[in-house]
Amino acid sequence: MKPIVLVPNPVLTSPAAPVTTFDRSLTTLLTHMHETLIATVDPKGVGLAATQVGVGLRVFITKPTAKAAIRDFINPVIVRTSDKKTDGIPERENKLEGCLSIPKIWGNVHRATSLTLRYQDPKGETHEEMFTGFLATIIQHETDHINGILFTQRVLEQKEKLYQILPDEDGKEVLDEIKI
Repeated sequence: MKPIVLVPNPVLTSPAAPVTTFDRSLTTLLTHMHETLIATVDPKGVGLAATQVGVGLRVFITKPTAKAAIRDFINPVIVRTSDKKTDGIPERENKLEGCLSIPKIWGNVHRATSLTLRYQDPKGETHEEMFTGFLATIIQHETDHINGILFTQRVLEQKEKLYQILPDEDGKEVLDEIKI
């Protein structure tokens, strides 16, 4: 397991380098990333980019549900996106997007409802696959990470609102709009 890097660490806002060697070090990185993602709680993570564990490589993993298998994506490139956009996170009651590297901050991000992704697997084999719904949202969020873009930047670009979690008078956590 590796600790999750938090803002303002510059690795989070720097474009990551492509993976050129598919060897034991890549396997070890993926193993550490799997362990780290599985260990996340409050919130439970659904994706993790290598940059979020301090490694500037174009690698991310996804696990959209508790029962889903973890998927590895190496050198991913979004080759097509739908024109139709989401109104926040699809298939979830809470539509706000968050990030393990920016704890307790949430915002609404409009992303493509579907996309086609070209990527390599841990053996270096290239695949091209279409994704929809929540998994498409996760892939766009993680692709942004390896491109040095944080979800908060997307929220501000789209003129949406950011929220922080604060305790109310009873000590219960509530969302409070961040005035910018």
